[in-house]
Amino acid sequence: MTAPAQIQPHPRRWLILGVICLAHLTVLLDNTVLNVAIPSLTKGMGASTADIQWMISAYSLAQSGLLLTVGSAADRYGRKRALMTGLGLFGIGSLIASLAESPGELIAARAGMGVGGAILMTSTLAVIVQVFDAEERVRAIGLWSTVLTFGFAAGPLIGGVLLNRFWWGSIFLVNVPVAVLGLTAVTVYVPESRNPLGDRPDLPGAGLSVIGMLGIVYAIISGPVHGWSSSDVLLPAFVGIAGMTGFALWERRTPHPMLDLRFFRDRRFVGAVAGGVLVAFGMGGSLFLLTQHLQFVLGYGPLKAGLCTVPLALSIALLNILGVGARLLRRLGTAGVVVLGMTLIALGLALVSVLGRHGYGGMVVGLITMGVGIAMASPAMGAAIMGAIPPERAGIGAGVNGTLTEFGNGLGNAVLGAVLNSRFAALLPATIGAGSLPAALAAAHGQEQRTAVAHAFASGVSVSQLVGAAAVLAGGLLAAFLLHRADRADSDRRSPAPAEVAA
Repeated sequence: MTAPAQIQPHPRRWLILGVICLAHLTVLLDNTVLNVAIPSLTKGMGASTADIQWMISAYSLAQSGLLLTVGSAADRYGRKRALMTGLGLFGIGSLIASLAESPGELIAARAGMGVGGAILMTSTLAVIVQVFDAEERVRAIGLWSTVLTFGFAAGPLIGGVLLNRFWWGSIFLVNVPVAVLGLTAVTVYVPESRNPLGDRPDLPGAGLSVIGMLGIVYAIISGPVHGWSSSDVLLPAFVGIAGMTGFALWERRTPHPMLDLRFFRDRRFVGAVAGGVLVAFGMGGSLFLLTQHLQFVLGYGPLKAGLCTVPLALSIALLNILGVGARLLRRLGTAGVVVLGMTLIALGLALVSVLGRHGYGGMVVGLITMGVGIAMASPAMGAAIMGAIPPERAGIGAGVNGTLTEFGNGLGNAVLGAVLNSRFAALLPATIGAGSLPAALAAAHGQEQRTAVAHAFASGVSVSQLVGAAAVLAGGLLAAFLLHRADRADSDRRSPAPAEVAA
């Protein structure tokens, strides 16, 4: 791989960082704002748990399937132009989503919003790489990550405030003025940058990756509904695996791959990839479960449920603003920071599951622990991914990072949602068959059955959170092992040979 070229810092780089963080915040809020609206959508639209999973996953899958392609397009045709296009598409998609009248319409609108979000997400990180030098880049990515994780965690709070006063469509309509403000700021302050000799967008690769991911996620979401051995599950699973296999084969042969598989020869890149997917898996899935736990199990309203996520958001923001992750990175190395951060995320998930079963008090400890872990692990993995890719291909690097985040988020919603559904269905009284907690409660006869339904759902949430914790811990150990081996290999290459020492 070619050595990274030296980047000259832009004189207005911190102002530019603020502008692109504003643009990125528009997308990030929408990643989780829908979680707190689940009870409203379940009652207002008659949406089942599977419908809700698709409303969330359609957005993430559209982004993860297109991020790599739009990353190369941004490199070639202009990163500022890509930011402006993404903001425009996202604003239009949000307006359409606010007017949806059925689960199917909202799922389609969310997928359309994901297209605009994909263009935005890949362009913001690419601009950071272009305007900051290597010394300041880790701190800049840490601040960018603060906005990312704060927006991700603050979405339920903003959604709760809106739902407390307005109808569910307001959580999408609020994106429109923010998109307009971001579009204006990008037009005025962000410089244009491009690599005219960059690769052409890989449309066949994008198509195969979308087919593969859709098939796999569809099978995971449908498993608890249709049965894991049914044709409704096995056929999309086969299509998904075939699509991902075709994607890998195509990327090896095409002269302009959307994902250069040679990147995976770098142990640091592979370690950061593994960690990034599992952090997003745990965080996305846990927020999907957490807001349902707060509203369906503990009986909180949307605003109170949103307020309950504040400790997670504040702990992430405070540590990243103070630069704790960057300082620990210099002291412990990438592997040490990643394993510490992901262990804390897993511990936080487990504490939420165990201590939060009967009330919110014990849950706070788990949320803060998760926030500390995310603030440590995310900047280190983002810097590792971007450091393994030449700056002139920054759009591709940003696309890889964003793809991991969105695919991990969608996979976390699908897998942990499937665990929840399976456990819930297994514990329901035999006379009740329903696709959501409100429907099951409505079908229950007497207080005894309603208590059994509530217990079944609470047990499903708890088990799902523990599964997420185990997955994050395993991912952290794997990522740290690979990153440690990469650091040792680099150290061995820099050390003089014995003969040179003797000389």
